[in-house]
This record gives sequence, C-alpha cells and structure tokens, in this order.
Amino acid sequence: MSTIEEEKKKPVLTKVLGVWQIWALGVGLVISGEYFGWNYGWSVTGPLGFAVATLLVTIFYVTFIFSFTELTTTIPHAGGPFAYGFAAFGPWGGLFMGYATLIEFLFAPPAIAFAIGSYIHFLYPSIPVITTAVSSYVIFTLINLIGIKESALFTLIITIMAIVELLLFFGVVSPSFHISQLTKDVGSVEWSGIFAALPFAIWFYLGIEGIAMASEEIKDPQRNIPRGYILAMITLVVLVAGVMIMSSGAADWHRLSTIDYPLPETISIVLGKNNEWTKIFSGIGLLGLIASFHSLIIGYSRQIFALARSGFLPKKLSSVNTKFQTPHWAIISGGIIGIIAIYTGSTNQIIIVSAMGAILMYAFSMVSLFKLKKNKTYKPTYSSPAYPWFPIIALIFSIIFLIAMIYYNTSLFCWFISGLIGVLILFKIFKKNTNSLLDDFNQDEENLTTI
Repeated sequence: MSTIEEEKKKPVLTKVLGVWQIWALGVGLVISGEYFGWNYGWSVTGPLGFAVATLLVTIFYVTFIFSFTELTTTIPHAGGPFAYGFAAFGPWGGLFMGYATLIEFLFAPPAIAFAIGSYIHFLYPSIPVITTAVSSYVIFTLINLIGIKESALFTLIITIMAIVELLLFFGVVSPSFHISQLTKDVGSVEWSGIFAALPFAIWFYLGIEGIAMASEEIKDPQRNIPRGYILAMITLVVLVAGVMIMSSGAADWHRLSTIDYPLPETISIVLGKNNEWTKIFSGIGLLGLIASFHSLIIGYSRQIFALARSGFLPKKLSSVNTKFQTPHWAIISGGIIGIIAIYTGSTNQIIIVSAMGAILMYAFSMVSLFKLKKNKTYKPTYSSPAYPWFPIIALIFSIIFLIAMIYYNTSLFCWFISGLIGVLILFKIFKKNTNSLLDDFNQDEENLTTI
C-alpha cells in the first residue's frame, strides 16, 4: 500500500470548534459540579471548612489551567494529557497519563447519571434512579455519535441554559437569604476536615481540562484554546461562589449534605415541595447535569480514540465513522464501562475515584511541562504566565491533594493503583513497537517528533 493510501486510511477528526464552543465545552464539562456532589463536602467538614477547601482548590485550578494551556496549545492532540506524558517521558509516561485521565473521565459520568436519576426520582418517585441513569447513557451516546459539530452546538445551547438556570436559582432563593443563616452552625476550620472535603471541592472544577481532548477539532488552537480556557474558568469561579453562598444562606446545610439534588431541595425548603417554582426548577435542573454528562462523553471518547490510535488500546477503538466523522467505537465502549460503574458504586465513591485520576494527571502534567521546558527543541506556541511559579504552585497543591485523598480513602486508592499496575503489566506483555507512535500525532507533528 502506498504512503498516500495509508495517509487516507488514518483516522481523522475535523476542525470545527471556535472560542465560544470551547468555552461552552469547558463550562459544560464542569457545570454539573455546581448542581450536585460538592455538597457532600459539607457532610465531612461543614460550610466553613468546605469554603476553605474550595478556596484552596480554586487557587490550584487557576494556576494549573494557565500552565496546562501551554501544553494544550503546543501539543494539540486528542489524547490531551496522554500526549503530554508521551512527549515528555515516552510510551510509559503516555500510558500512565492515559490511565489517570481515563479514570477521571470514565468515572465522572456515572456519578452524573446517578444525579440525573435522582432529579427525575425527586419529581416522579415511581421512576427508579438506575433506570434513568442507564437511559441517559443510551440517549447521549447516540447524540455524540452524530458528529462533533452537532454535539458542540448542543453543548453550547445546553450550557447557556444551565448557566441561566443557576442565575434563576439565585433569584428564587435570594428573598430567603439571611446572613444569620449563612453564619449559623458553620463548624470549625480543622485541617482534617478540609483534607477530607478536598475531592468534593475538586468536583466543582473537575473536567475543565477536557478541552484538551477536543484540541484536534479546534480551529486555530493557539489563539482559541487560551481564550476559551480563561473565559470558562472565570465563569465557573463566579458560579461556584454563588452556589455555595446562596445555598447555605437560604437553607439548613445539614439537610443538603447527603443528597444528589441539593438545589431543588433548597428551593423546596424555601418555597415548599409542592410549589410550582420547585417543580419547574427540578425539571430544568437537569440541564446542568446533561451539559456535563454530554461533554464528558466527548472527553472520554477522544481519550480512548487517541490511546487506540497510538497502539495502547485495540486499534478498532480508533475507527472514525465515515459519515459522521466521530470515533464511534470509542464512544460506545466508554458508555458500556460507565453503565457497569453505575451498578458497582455510590455517587460519593465514584466522585472520589474520578478525583484521584484527575489529581494524579494534574501532578504529572506539571512534571511533564517542566521536563519539556528543559528540552531545547520544545517551542511553545503559548507560554505559561508567571512560569515557573504557577506550575510549581499547581504541582505542590496537587501532591498535597493526592496525599490527603489517599489518607482518607485508602481502600479506594488501592483499587485505583491495582488497576494501574494491571494496565502497566498488560502493556509490558503485549506492547507493540512504540518508537513510531508519535507519527500518529496528526497535529503539530514536526514539533512533537523532535521533542
């Protein structure tokens, strides 16, 4: 077969995403974290301790995203962190980063599916949570199969609606907001509680780095990716502050700290469960969950696609549908794994496992950045501001966060590491020739192969 014919057979993704679609994807990946999951942090430390944990996590994400953006723009590859680890440390680095990223993006959607089921169950108690959760996977897997342009448009619309809904929530509960309620029984600031609450504070922002997985489908990535990341981060910081302050200032946080639908419950406390506003908000409250669920499917499918294209997963998973230009087998396989996860864990456990994968990936991304910066052939198309301080701060925070999560969730971490060891062993046994894997990087190829 000729070289030209081989090139034609390479799986290719199309460049269709602009800055506002990137912003929508970044916010959409994360916005479900403002609707549920974060409130479990209150159950382990109270509002005051959780506020401190959230402040620390916010500082971390700001420094991390500005540093991570350099990698995303310089190496615009569908594998995202996998590609950065590969470029810095070779196949083993790529595999390590690919595993951590897959855990993050494969385990976040089942938690959201649980929440979607809980919202529906809140409205219609006769419908089981599991039924809705599984149905969500089927419906949104099908939507993602029809094309990235269509999926991105859906993400943009649903994300804007989810933001409007949060603003509506602020308006509905504001008459019942009282400073005395906000400062009542807030608990004490103890480092043990703050550390235990970190995974739930991370849930506020977890997934924003998923923009990197769509980088091969972004027009003018060097210009649009930094703008999209910055706009998304600003939006999320404002929404995070608003959700925490308005919820704890309008309702008893004890009632909200162990459920999957804290915002509808807040409105029901304020207005009554049978009030029309409560029913309306509970119905449209699904928008934020749907935005993240849909966006995360884009994230994990592109990570599976990239790993398979480079030989780390079965090649079949890198197939691109000729009609819709989507990695259909990667999308479907991720959905199957997510449905299995729904039947094997609770929401808070799934959130913690997802956060473990994220933090490990964050730390190694910063290490990869430092490694690449020392290489004279590395030519960033966007330079991290305040280098090296921002990546140093992000690395220190990520290490502290990881240690805290291991200490408070030792058994879950053992399962996490067991999976990593198993993947590394399988790769050692079955690995193919990986010296040419960088040839598969169909973006910025010349720069990557010289690193």
